[in-house]
Parts: sequence; structure tokens; C-alpha cells
Amino acid sequence: MTTDIQTGSTVPAWRRALSGPVGRNLGLVLALALIVIIGAATSGDSFTSVNNVLVILRQASIIGVLSIGMTFVIIGGGIDLSVGSVMGLASVVATLSVMQNFADRTHWVMMVVIALAVGIGAGLINGVVIAYGKVVAFMATLAMLVAARGLAEILAGRRTLTIDDRGFVKFLNGDFLGVDMLIWIFAFVAGAGWVLLNRTTFGRRTVALGGNREAARLAGINVKRHTMWLYAIAGLTAGIAAVMILGRTTAGTSTHGTLAELDAIAAVVVGGTLLAGGRGTITGTVFGVLIFATLSNVFVQNNLSSSVQNIAKGIIIVAAVLLQQRFARRDARS
Repeated sequence: MTTDIQTGSTVPAWRRALSGPVGRNLGLVLALALIVIIGAATSGDSFTSVNNVLVILRQASIIGVLSIGMTFVIIGGGIDLSVGSVMGLASVVATLSVMQNFADRTHWVMMVVIALAVGIGAGLINGVVIAYGKVVAFMATLAMLVAARGLAEILAGRRTLTIDDRGFVKFLNGDFLGVDMLIWIFAFVAGAGWVLLNRTTFGRRTVALGGNREAARLAGINVKRHTMWLYAIAGLTAGIAAVMILGRTTAGTSTHGTLAELDAIAAVVVGGTLLAGGRGTITGTVFGVLIFATLSNVFVQNNLSSSVQNIAKGIIIVAAVLLQQRFARRDARS
């Protein structure tokens, strides 16, 4: 039991818990459960089957990985509009004939390394321009969005580049303990993101940076360097997502990741991360991704149009932002 400073009344522990991250994540669980109930009621066994659950998780995996990196950037007070284009660029560079020939002479893992390197490189460029060039994050990453997509088109010659290495495709389309490899990758990235945000100094500094940039600087945090690494993380997750989509489609193309950045931002916001920065959880982001993936599956199961699905997504996003504003006002009063 604690005492409210403004009213002097005693606040129960359960109420304090529900007003924090636990309560917000509980709301996400209830929202996901409601969608599942609707899906089960309208589609029956075809929705609740184990195979369909794995389909939902597989569909959520790529956007989920992008969303983990986006969570760090937004908590840190930034935004990254380029992750979808960087994902497309990484997929193209990794499947260029010269890169595939190099992988043939060594191992297909080199294609993975190349895709990750492209992602990290693009993220570092974003970070340097934003942190040291003092360019607004929205404009810097918008420029990267356009440039990366254009470079991918030039390198690919506006063609689809197929993957010749069967080992690469077989591994990423395989399974472990009956669960698709893409789902395992998503789980690993989410787990690593949770540890980095909640159990390391880097995570605490990220929250401090997004909460109050000047206070973080006065506390001894190297704000510029930390900002640069946040965008490098977003680039890394874009590279991982590129590897995943290469495994799913067996081809690299400049169109990979089109509008994926918007899906990632939407999942992060619905997951409870404050757009202004300073607050957010990896757990909430995972639930945000699953909510959208499950909702999409319900619409597909019921043969509903994608237009109606987009309207439903828009309503969910607006509702999430309104709830964020309510929580922010309440926190300000506290």
C-alpha cells in the first residue's frame, strides 16, 4: 500500500501494478484473446488448429523482428522510416551473383553476414546523420528510405534475383521441434531485445534518453553515440528480416519490405511504446505484432477484403494512441 501524493489516499498495490506496464500488457493480452475468440467463433477448427497457429506466428515473424529494432529507436525518442527499404536493399545485395558465387566458395552463411552488414551499415549512416549531423530523424530516415530503395533497384536491375544455394533455403524453411525456423529467429531476437532493454545499462540509458535528452546528457550519457547505436540496432534487425524473407521467398528483390516500416511502427505503438519516447516494452511489442497478425488471419479465414482489414487496423492504431495520451496525462498529474 502506498499513499497518493495529491489526494493523500492509500493506493492498493494491485492498482499501482495495473496502472503500469503490467496493466498495459494485460490489456494487450485481453485484446488478443478477444480476437482469438472471434476467430474461433467465426472459423471454428480451421482457426484454432495447430497448423494455423504456426501460420500466424510465421506471418508475424518478419515484421516482429523489424518491430524489435523499432522499439529501441522509438523508446530512445526517435523514429526510423527506412527499415523496410533497408530490408529490401539487404536482400538484393545478398543475392547478387557475385555474392552468391562467394557464398558457394565458402558457405551460405556468408549471405547472412552480407545481409546483416548491409543492415548495420545503413543503420549507422542513419545514426551518424541524426546524431552528429543533427538532422531530424524523420527526414534523415525518409531520405534513407528513398535512397536505399533506389539503390536496390539499380543493383537488381529491376529484376528478381533467385537464390541458387539450396542449403540456405532448406535451413530457413526447415523446422526445429516442429516449429518453423523463422519463428525461432523471431523468438531469439525478441528474447535478446528483452534482455538488452531490461537487464543492461544500454537499455536503461535508452529509456533515459527518450524520457529527457538533456537530463540524460547531464547524467553522463554520451547521447550522440548512444543514438547512433540505436539506429544500428534497427538496421541490424532489418538485415535479419531480409535474411528471413529471402528464406521465405527464395529470391531477393527491391520490392521486399515495401511499407513494412509502417507495420512495424503500428505494432510498436499498439504494444504501448510511447511515440514521444521514454517508455515501452519488448513484451508489448510482441503482443502488438501478434494482434495484427491474428487479426489478418481472422480476415483471411472469413474471406473478408483487405480494405476492411486496413480500416480495422486504423481503428486499432487510433485507439492505441488515444490510450497513450490518457496514460501520459495521468503520469504527468502524478
